[in-house]
Amino acid sequence: MTGPSSTPQGEHTPAPGVTWSTELISLGEVVVDSDDGESPFGWRDLPKPNRETRRAAARAARRKK
Repeated sequence: MTGPSSTPQGEHTPAPGVTWSTELISLGEVVVDSDDGESPFGWRDLPKPNRETRRAAARAARRKK
C-alpha cells in the first residue's frame, strides 16, 4: 500500500451530458403558520434522538454533576 501523493491530482472532466444545468429561481417569501404547534417541517413531534445522541447527552449530564 502506498501513502498519499505529494502532488495533488486535478479533478477529472465529467462526461458530456452528465452535469446538471441548474438555475435558482426566487419564489418570494414563504410564510409558515406555526400557531397549531406544528414545526415548519411538518412534524407534530420531534423525532426521537438516536442511540449516539442519547449516549452523548447522558455523558454531558454526568459531567455536569
